[in-house]
Amino acid sequence: MVFSSLDTSAKNSALNLLQLSLPSPLTIVVLAPHPDDFDAIAATLRFFHRRGDVIHLAVLTTGASGVEGGYAGAHTDADKAALREQEQRASCAFFGLPLERLSFLRLPTDEKGNPRLDVDNHERISDYLLSRTPDLVFMPHGNDSNVTHQRTYALFRAVALAEHLQLWAVLNQDAKTVAMRTDLFTSFDAATATWKAAMLRLHQSQHQRNLNTRGHGFDDRVLSINRKCAVDLKLGDDEYAECFELERFG
Repeated sequence: MVFSSLDTSAKNSALNLLQLSLPSPLTIVVLAPHPDDFDAIAATLRFFHRRGDVIHLAVLTTGASGVEGGYAGAHTDADKAALREQEQRASCAFFGLPLERLSFLRLPTDEKGNPRLDVDNHERISDYLLSRTPDLVFMPHGNDSNVTHQRTYALFRAVALAEHLQLWAVLNQDAKTVAMRTDLFTSFDAATATWKAAMLRLHQSQHQRNLNTRGHGFDDRVLSINRKCAVDLKLGDDEYAECFELERFG
């Protein structure tokens, strides 16, 4: 099953995706808690896209709470949701993902804007996965301080176990990941980082919010994680890497 050579019990066993011999074609699902989580792992997804693998993106929530009040004239949650979804469409077009493979699930949320862990949301995730039968499912790691990231993983895991799905979960490092094991990484160079930064800046509401609140852009925030990953892995030549923990189901 795709990563058959992986031994997660071994130390320093991280595999470089670019050096693996993988079956083809693969069906890949990205469960993005918010608009822009797809873009955080764009280098890895471009690797699969260029191989001819089929990628489907499901954005679980609107991410309206991540837009500053009044930005680009957006004051209501509906306005903010529409803005963020348009940013995701623009970034997917930049990436080259066919828009028919982009779905906005808009899962019902609790009062804090996090998707509910209830039967309805479980069924919606189940229906989405069962209709696509993926080999790999990408999402942020569940050990994360962001509650929507936590619940995305929890909903996925509950469905995978209930439906006895046979697949690999590929859990990516994020700015708010608390801790994770690195089983897999995608190294990339400065030219790819420039491409990825341009894609990230298409999420203009997030880019401006980061500039206003953190003093650096959304692109710098994500790429700083990738630089640290490369340093931790002692890659040498490549300055950047996207890091993942793998979990096998079935």
